[in-house]
This record gives sequence, structure tokens and C-alpha cells, in this order.
Amino acid sequence: MTARRRSPGSGLDLAARIEALDDAVVAARGRLPLTVLEPAADVVARARARMALSGEYTVVALAGSTGSGKSSLFNSLAGADLAVPGVRRPTTGQAMAAVWPAPTALDSSGVPARLAEPFARSAANTRRGGAHALLDWLEVDQRHVLAGAAAGSEQQPAGEGVATGLVLLDLPDHDSVETAHRVRAERLYERVDLLVWVVDPQKYADAALHVRYLRPLAAHADVVVLVLNHADRLNPEERAGCLADLARLAAQDGLGTVPVLATSARTGAGVAELRERLAEAADRRAAATDRVRADVRTAAGSVLAACGAAPAPVVERHARARLVDELEVAAGIPAVVEAVRRSAVRRAHVATGWPPTRWLASMRADPLRRLGLGAGRGTPGRPDLSRTSLPPFGPVARSRASSAVRAYCDAAMSGAPDAWVLSARSRATAVGLGDALDQAVAGAALVAARPPVWWRALRWLQWALLGLVGVGLVWLGLLAGVSYARLPEPTTPTWWGLPVPTTLAACGVVMGVLVALAGRVLGALGARRAATRARRHLRLGVEVVVGERVVDPVSAELLALAQCRDAAQRAAA
Repeated sequence: MTARRRSPGSGLDLAARIEALDDAVVAARGRLPLTVLEPAADVVARARARMALSGEYTVVALAGSTGSGKSSLFNSLAGADLAVPGVRRPTTGQAMAAVWPAPTALDSSGVPARLAEPFARSAANTRRGGAHALLDWLEVDQRHVLAGAAAGSEQQPAGEGVATGLVLLDLPDHDSVETAHRVRAERLYERVDLLVWVVDPQKYADAALHVRYLRPLAAHADVVVLVLNHADRLNPEERAGCLADLARLAAQDGLGTVPVLATSARTGAGVAELRERLAEAADRRAAATDRVRADVRTAAGSVLAACGAAPAPVVERHARARLVDELEVAAGIPAVVEAVRRSAVRRAHVATGWPPTRWLASMRADPLRRLGLGAGRGTPGRPDLSRTSLPPFGPVARSRASSAVRAYCDAAMSGAPDAWVLSARSRATAVGLGDALDQAVAGAALVAARPPVWWRALRWLQWALLGLVGVGLVWLGLLAGVSYARLPEPTTPTWWGLPVPTTLAACGVVMGVLVALAGRVLGALGARRAATRARRHLRLGVEVVVGERVVDPVSAELLALAQCRDAAQRAAA
């Protein structure tokens, strides 16, 4: 294949644009509507195919409506009667090509192997490179190879203003009554390098032409030429007025100062100027890259517009905090935290209460064990099998969780297109969220592995005080026994005027009660700390579940959206 000549700055830059557009399409697949992605994917495929073909040839297409004189103008530019104009419409049903070989395709005499010779597609031609491979890709079967001198009129000598590396196409009418003709023409509109729109004085302002065909080419002004044909039917004033009005309409279509020429295939007026423009475009070898670049930019702009505004990270963080708060309530975390507090109070009472009465506290059920929580619960080594006795994730809880997940998705994807938001919702589903939250609660460390040191200290103190009460009571019992047996009563020592046995028993009881009360106060304070610690652990567990089930899928969507936007911006820049 002939080496491609590139215009300055169009090589790697254009290839990078194509790859960037492809990256944007891949990132948006399944998220943006096919009406946006399919045209962009088609542009990538066409761009890669065109850039892989010969860059020594520039493909120019004569496009227009029925009766605009495309075929006659095609013959005038070719200098031979290749197309057959006619009165019966539609005249042109198949595209026809005239090829002026590139310099590398000519022999030493400057004449191609075939001169104005039509040939059909064949296996041999398909294997041939250059213009033939290009026309195979365009699916144009009717082809004519012209000598350099044939590129001009009979008055144009060979070698002077001769076009080389030019492929000129005569296309079917865009308003043909035959649907197949219109489809064939529109497919080639997307593939050719330079579009020459041929209009006539009667239909140059046709709304269908401007709305359907010219306005979508607003970014392609560098590869569009407007030709007012049949100019010989107008006097000079009318011709100037039509050209000015056509230029005005083109500017309204977004084409700016696109070239507007007047020609007459019958008289030859303006044909030489058009021929020079085509020869210049073929010599520059830039139309192909300009067309591909414009196609890529337009498609990337459509993808970028469909991506919407970039979501704000601060909004996502706030939405995540609200989601965790909602799922804490839905999972019954407040009830678990209260159970932790009450369980800690109960255990502190059992450990530090007055021994004769604290057994009553031990008879009450542990609030945590009622919920299937606490030390020794669950399946060792299998946290996935651990379950609590919390109320099941019923309809109200499921509805609350679903609403919270949906609200998070909407807030995190704020500014993103609806299709992307729906994709995030479908991936961040609330299905199975109840079981995951229940496992997180069951696996949380709610009870300290070792009891507080002050529990042991108060327990030993209570037993010591109980020992004093026992000594005092035993002493009093012995004194009562001696008195009952009418034995001589021993001398009973006194403290502060009170018998020592009585003082020991009374002080032991009073001190035991006071220590028990102190234990209750300290136990209540410790229970609050235990509840705070348990809530922190439970919230971390909920955050892990939220991260795995909701945040990570939505973050993947946000990352894909950012990648799509970045790639589309690079392609459209």
C-alpha cells in the first residue's frame, strides 16, 4: 500500500483522537443510549478503515438532488462522457468513480495502465491497493481510470493544472424516489473525504437539504464545497443574488464561509475553478484527515454532551454518610446499641453488686443474648453463617433501605445522564442488603474480651465486706449462744461505744450497699462507653457493607463516567 502523506500535526494526534473516542464509547457501553453510541462507534470504525487505506488519494463526491446536474458536471470535470444524464428520474442509481492516478501509480511515461476503461469489482482488484482498495471499501463498482491529460478539458494541456491522486464520485440523488438509492448515497456521504454539494437555482434553499444534510456538517466546513449549477440559466444579477443567498443559508447552517461556486456544465462556466479546487485538495492530501478529524470531533462532542455535568465529590461523601445513617436504622443498630448498654449494666451489677442480692440480677436474661449477640455466639470460622435474632428485614425495612440506596445513587450521580443514573441504581441494588447487614451486626465486637479491672477490684472488696459481715454475725451468734447457755459472758470489745461484732456486721452491710451503689454508677458510665464503642464498631460494619454493596458499584459508574468524559474531551478538543 502506498505510504500515506500526512498534514503537519495530524499523525499521532488524529490516531490518539480516534483511540480516545473508542475509549469513550467502551466506557459508556450499556450506560448511554445506543442512539449516541452507535454513531460514535461507526465513526471509530470508519476512521480506522479510512486511515488504513491509501492516503495518496482524495475521494471527492458530487452530491445533490434530482435534476441538479451532478452527472453532467461529473462528465465536465472528467473531460469524458462517463455518466449518462437523462430526463427520466432518478437518473443516477449507482455511484460512479473517475480516478486520476497518484504519481506512484503511473508508469515512466506518466500514463496509467488503463485509460478511461471501466471495470467491475473482482478478486484481483480487491487485492490491488491504492484507489482500488479505497473504492472496494466504498463499494463503488463502476470505475474509470483517467490519464493525467483527461483531468482537464480539451483546452487544458496535459501536465498543467492536472489532478493526480483524485477519486471523483457521482452519487445517487439524496431525494431519489428509490429508497435504495438514498441509502446508498447517504452511506457514501459518511465515507468520502470531500463533499461537493451541487444545487440548482430552483432548489438550493430546500429545507430538506439544509436541515437533514448541511446542518449536521457544521463541523465539516473544511471538507464541504457548495456549487450552484445551471448558472447559465440566470443573468448576472440573479446569479450574484443566488450565490449570496446560498452563502447566507450556509452560514445559518453553521458552515461559516464555506466556498460557494457557480458552474454550468453546459457552457463550462466555473468548471475550471471547481477543477482547480479539487486538484488543490488532491495535491494537499489533507481532506481525508480533515474529514476524519471532523467526524471524530463531532461524535465525541455528542458523547460528551450525553455525559452531562461531572458529579461533585463533596455531594457523594455527604450522600454516603446519609446512606449509612439510614441503613443503621433499617438494620436495627439503635436497638443493638441499647441492648449493649443494658447488657453492660447487667454484667456490671452481677460483678460488683452486693453478693446476697446480686444473684437476682443474674436471673434476668441478658439483652444481647436475646438478640443472638455477645461473646460465644455465632459459628466459629464461618462469619457468613452468623445470624442474629433481630427482627427480619421486613417490607418496611426493605423499603427504607431501597429508598436510601436510590437517594444515594441520585445524589452521587447528580448531573449525570438519566441512563447512567439508572445503570448505577441497577448495580447498587438493595437485594440481599438485609442479610449482609445482619452478618455485619453478628460479626461486630460488641463485648470487651476482658472485663474492666475495677470490676474485679469491687468484686473482691464486696467479698471482703461480706466477710466482715460474716465475722460480725458469727461473733454475735456466739455471744447469743453463750448467753442462752447461761455461761459466763466474755468481755466484748467496743469501738466508739459500740460492740465490735455489731460494728463489723453493720459496717459490712452499709459499706457493701455503698460499694454496690458506686458500682452501679460506674457501671452506668462504663455501659455508655461500651454502647458508644459498639455503635462505632457497628457503624464500621455497616460502612463495609455499604461500600461493597452500594458505594463500590456506584464508584465504578462514577469512574466510568469520568473516563468517558475525559476520553470524549480529548477526542473533541
